[in-house]
Amino acid sequence: MDQQALSTFNFHSTPDVGQLVIVRRRPFVVAEITAAAPGVAKDRTTHHLIKLSSVEDDGLGEQLEVVWELEPGTAVHEKPSLPSPDAFDDPRHLQAFLDAVRWGAISQADDKALQSPFRSGIEVDDYQLDPVVRALQMPRVPKRPLRPSEGQRSAPRP
Repeated sequence: MDQQALSTFNFHSTPDVGQLVIVRRRPFVVAEITAAAPGVAKDRTTHHLIKLSSVEDDGLGEQLEVVWELEPGTAVHEKPSLPSPDAFDDPRHLQAFLDAVRWGAISQADDKALQSPFRSGIEVDDYQLDPVVRALQMPRVPKRPLRPSEGQRSAPRP
């Protein structure tokens, strides 16, 4: 990790519920925190049993319980905050942002609309649109699966 990435982590604090943490080199979200009774540890420190839920694609929903103060290599991702605005953006940049939001909303609302080549910053040549025109003229796939009697081949039996 570079220095900028490390500045968003706190390696010494106890996390809050819902906060992103790194444990055993994997990202987790804190699901529950249980503090041990004071005086249980010999050094009079309070230990916390932390229940974690994985946010990785491969282990989504995987649960893990650790004693936070005894687990090596833990890090708490600090809660992000918005930057303080110090100046206004150039009106052209704001307009470009608003156009992008509007065009994205149009294409999501109407899935039949073909907007991207005409609304982007690229130059479209006629020969590039030929495959698009052909694809739009092709018959559509039925929404229900075909039965074997309607032309769908059944798998050959061994």
